[in-house]
Amino acid sequence: MGKTLVVVESPAKAKTIGRYLGPQYKVTASVGHIRDLPASSIGVDVKNDFKPRYITMRGKEKVIKEIKQLKEDSDQVLLATDPDREGEAIAWHLAQTLKMDENSNCRISFNEITKNSVQESLENPHPIDMDLVNAQQARRILDRLVGYELSPLLWKKIRKGLSAGRVQSVTTKIIVDREREIKAFKPEEYWLLTAYLKKQKTDPAFRVRYHGDKISGKIKKIKLNNEDRVNELILDLKDAKYIVDKITKKVSKRASKPPYTTSTLQQEASRKLGFSSSRTMRIAQQLYEGVNLSSSGQTSLITYLRTDSVRISPEAITSARNYIKNTFGAEYLPEKARYFKNKKDAQNAHECIRPTHFDLSPIKIKEQLSNEQFRLYQLIWSKFIASQMAAAVYDTVAADINANDHIFKARGENLKFPGWLKQYGIEVEDQKEDSDELDKEQLPDLAKNDELLFERLEPEQKFTTPPPRYTEASLIRVLEELGIGRPSTYAPTVYTILARKYVEKDGRSLYPTELGFLVTELLEENFTRIVETDFTANMEEQLDDVEEGKKNWIELLKQFYPDFHQSVLEAEKTIEKVEIPEVPINEKCPECNEGDLIIKEGRYGKFIACNRYPDCKYTRPIEIVVEDGKCPKCGSGILEKTTKKRRSSKFYVCDKKIDPNCDFISWDIPLDKKCDICGSYKVKKKFRGRFYEKCSNPDCESNQRKKTDSKTKSGSDISKKSKKIDIKESSQETKE
Repeated sequence: MGKTLVVVESPAKAKTIGRYLGPQYKVTASVGHIRDLPASSIGVDVKNDFKPRYITMRGKEKVIKEIKQLKEDSDQVLLATDPDREGEAIAWHLAQTLKMDENSNCRISFNEITKNSVQESLENPHPIDMDLVNAQQARRILDRLVGYELSPLLWKKIRKGLSAGRVQSVTTKIIVDREREIKAFKPEEYWLLTAYLKKQKTDPAFRVRYHGDKISGKIKKIKLNNEDRVNELILDLKDAKYIVDKITKKVSKRASKPPYTTSTLQQEASRKLGFSSSRTMRIAQQLYEGVNLSSSGQTSLITYLRTDSVRISPEAITSARNYIKNTFGAEYLPEKARYFKNKKDAQNAHECIRPTHFDLSPIKIKEQLSNEQFRLYQLIWSKFIASQMAAAVYDTVAADINANDHIFKARGENLKFPGWLKQYGIEVEDQKEDSDELDKEQLPDLAKNDELLFERLEPEQKFTTPPPRYTEASLIRVLEELGIGRPSTYAPTVYTILARKYVEKDGRSLYPTELGFLVTELLEENFTRIVETDFTANMEEQLDDVEEGKKNWIELLKQFYPDFHQSVLEAEKTIEKVEIPEVPINEKCPECNEGDLIIKEGRYGKFIACNRYPDCKYTRPIEIVVEDGKCPKCGSGILEKTTKKRRSSKFYVCDKKIDPNCDFISWDIPLDKKCDICGSYKVKKKFRGRFYEKCSNPDCESNQRKKTDSKTKSGSDISKKSKKIDIKESSQETKE
């Protein structure tokens, strides 16, 4: 039997697949795409049916040469790239480059990299799916046309280095619109009135909240909008008896949610682990392509990571049910296996994101994974196993308390059987601050007509809050709901708008910059369709139609481009150059003594410069004063600075107003507070968008933690060393 060459995208994937193939197979990697549109020109012949001009990507000559040589030494070539549009396009480009017949059975694909899956795919090769390829081509060309024509316009009218795109521009607008909502929001006053009651004197008090009044036997909900209304109510409740008017007891079941898709994994990893969407996808890619395990070598741990499907194979369900029965007992197994229904536009060919080896639990292989690999793998494992477990069972009770026909409500619940929560964990669900109900209150055993003992009334003034800013998790959820982008585009889109400085992060929150507002406003006024969510979502649906063979990709481009191109030509004539307003700081330039200092926006963010540039090139970084910071060395103030290598990393230095030679520098904000245990100064640290205080002395008893393994400790030491280097470099750059 002759040699067979198998080509995949990544070396890690090649190594994993190679474990399952015999000596007659040679597995190599293309290391991603090998061809693309040229960067120096549009690369699309719009007058000739949008014919693309593909060129070999820079740095891929050696890879292509090696693959061609391996092909010469092989009797057969199989293209085993990922099972999606991008993977199919890579396979097609490889076939073109290697002069293979795309209609021959040269393509194999699999949703998971396991021995059975790989062997099954080898037995069922098929031609390259040109519908998938054309869907990818249509998307790539659309993005090229929009970007190549809009971006130069933004350069001319605003400033160089800007870009626009079908998905990135509408995503930026969503964040801009939310900020507009926040700025336009007017808070409204409302009050909560809580009664503290007991069944018996020795019992702890439980809370019930005013809901409304009982009028003609019916309960009418009433909002308390001002203090006068609250005081009237309190006065009317004086000496009132609190009687149980209604009690409802029942057993409720709460089923687990479906396993992860790309979107839900990114959302949950952000919420529970604090991972960005790009970080989540990077780690998931490692788990999919394979990690080196001492027991089995290079092993893929999860199914394909780019999917919007919740479909589960029967084999995976059987394995999961066996694991549940053996681990937790038969009572945790539902009578029937649980299947989940996909959304209508989901790609059912793919499965959900799930484990591939049910004998490799996260705990079993923890020591062989990096910390972030373990945490994400554990999240995926727990979610999938939980999806096949029995429902959680609660005893719930809802109580209506009548006091002079004023109705107070409370609701309590007690976990009777954990079900899937045994695997996934019991979480405290977020409660809205303005909620007028007390959920999960610990209520005593109540019965109708019970007279309760009154302890006190507690009024509380509140104000309605504006809608929250988007986080990466909530933004991805909105993009998915609106049909903007696809699983493979969420992370790159978020990364792009952050890199372009259209959006910045405050903790986990995303907010638009002044530049983001300017670009969005220009696009809104002149290219309405580009930033319309409905238009962008419709375009995604049409691309799906191309993928399914329902629409011709060239016709799709013909329908879009003429009107778009004409609008660009008109905009070049009508749009005046947008001047980014200069923000003066009321200070003369110390170098030329003529110009005024202003705040400018540059590649690395805002800085202070002379308004006489280029005649005067004086610049300096913006100094952000930390209000509650105090230098522990000289007692001066503290300034916040940002590293140039990683703009999201902040560090803190002395402002040198007391001691010009003070060299204090820290990753944490030093406070004018002493530790009660060791007397060292305290610092304010930030973790997942929240601040907390701790002792600056790592050896202090308050900071003692469990010893980690040498591997983790070593990694931590390396991280600390690199941080020190970065601080010094950034500090030096600031001085220069």
